[in-house]
Amino acid sequence: MSTLEIKDLHVSVETEDGPKEILKGVTLTIKDGETHAIMGPNGSGKSTTAYSIAGHPKYTITGGTVTLDGQDVLAMSVDERAQAGMFLAMQYPVEVPGVSMANFLRTAKTSLDGEAPKLRTWVKDVNGALDRMNLDPAFSQRSVNEGFSGGEKKRAEIAQLDLLDPKVAILDEIDSGLDIDALKVVSDGINDFRSREGKGVLLITHYTRILRYVKPDFVHVFVDGRIAESGGPELAEELETNGYTKYVGAHA
Repeated sequence: MSTLEIKDLHVSVETEDGPKEILKGVTLTIKDGETHAIMGPNGSGKSTTAYSIAGHPKYTITGGTVTLDGQDVLAMSVDERAQAGMFLAMQYPVEVPGVSMANFLRTAKTSLDGEAPKLRTWVKDVNGALDRMNLDPAFSQRSVNEGFSGGEKKRAEIAQLDLLDPKVAILDEIDSGLDIDALKVVSDGINDFRSREGKGVLLITHYTRILRYVKPDFVHVFVDGRIAESGGPELAEELETNGYTKYVGAHA
């Protein structure tokens, strides 16, 4: 059983005019077997939540706690957070020239497990993960994300999720820039992951279309650095119909 618990999280970023508070007290608990979707207008703090939890140095935690299975996440380095069982799929995956997908994935898996995977089975596992994402096995020999299309980058992120098998997957707008076919492939990969025992998913999205394939247990509306409302899947449909106007107005 794994639980990611965020309590009264406050986060700021440095600007030309000094520190600016982005998150203003976010409380959220993701238990294993649960999928939580975060929706909200631009600048509401959705991605800040993801990157703060993952340990991005741009963001300063000014208050609150984050724990994973009772362990203090905020006291961990970025790699320690990954080893504890956290995974972040980025909205804009970065290119890493000169580092092949195969070497990157094997190094990451070795770091997580404390021992290198057996080469023969690992090659099979990598090729299988790529195939499930409709990526040619040749991608394993290409530099990480270099020359990949937007859709290929997102599918490669889910292939990493498949292979690294964390406790909690934080997916930051994994659906952005995907056509309908790629969206279905990515959704299948997410559903495969969350069907495994003891997995939690935090899915950040602007649109309900991915939520038609990846059914959330909970939907949270972010406005101005806070959770304005939480509900079930029906809340996403309401947002699709009515937008965020009533929430933005209430928090203006």
